[in-house]
Amino acid sequence: MANPKMLKLPEVLDEIGMSRAAFYRMRARGQAPRIRKLPNGQLRVRRSDLDDWWEACEGDAAA
Repeated sequence: MANPKMLKLPEVLDEIGMSRAAFYRMRARGQAPRIRKLPNGQLRVRRSDLDDWWEACEGDAAA
């Protein structure tokens, strides 16, 4: 994949229906999708990382 789709944090929060505070609590527990910090300090989530996270959540719910 030459140029993976990178989502801004507000886009991720909107998609998963979560507040920023709840997301950061989840992140502190190691349960959030992987975040990448750009050189300018902005945060991004790769589309593929978010999709993988969704699949893991579905797997956890089925267990």
